[in-house]
Amino acid sequence: MVKLGPSLMCADMGNLQETIVRLDHKRVDFFHFDVMDGRFVPNFTLGPEIVKSLRQLTKASFDIHLMIEEPEKYIDVFIEAGADMISVHAEATIHLQRTLQLIRNRGLKAGVALNPSTPLYNLDYIWDMIDYVVLMTVNPGFAGQKFIPLIYNKIERLNQLIAENNLSIDIQVDGNISYETIPKVLEKGADMLVCGTSSLFKKDKSLEQAMDELNNFMNSRCSTAES
Repeated sequence: MVKLGPSLMCADMGNLQETIVRLDHKRVDFFHFDVMDGRFVPNFTLGPEIVKSLRQLTKASFDIHLMIEEPEKYIDVFIEAGADMISVHAEATIHLQRTLQLIRNRGLKAGVALNPSTPLYNLDYIWDMIDYVVLMTVNPGFAGQKFIPLIYNKIERLNQLIAENNLSIDIQVDGNISYETIPKVLEKGADMLVCGTSSLFKKDKSLEQAMDELNNFMNSRCSTAES
């Protein structure tokens, strides 16, 4: 089953607790936290204290996406805050294998995030350390960007590599995951959808209405695929 995860950087920052509670009553497989340091990407968001303050509100997995330089220094901080999954950027750490091993050793799922222009061969010698791959479909840092069409091919090729090597690795897509792009990213092999302003956090709809519509859309896609 395809997993859906609200991107909390797109939520109302003044009402994050309410957002978690309201979405938790709907079908949510994970909550996605984009952590930015103002260095790796030109923005700041969502530190460990925010993660910790929200942890008690839901049993859904907390997916921490570290868009920061030297992420290995902060793994334990986010684990203590309540992370269940942590992804780090291949471009952000010199010792990628060691960082992934650290996450795994702590009992969490380990993910690798790749910027749009980062080739898939960066995964060649860390397959055994990966539980999921985050393919950025926009350049990281800000919400509301346009989907980069060439990433469809990247999703498809990654799916092929996973199948060829008989691996159990999820493909997460992050950036402008909308009603227009969802059918094709699913067709190409995506397993986890990070949902932001393009599909969930709408100014003209309540969270409940937007989540219901998204779930209905996903159910209709699954029914069509099965038939």
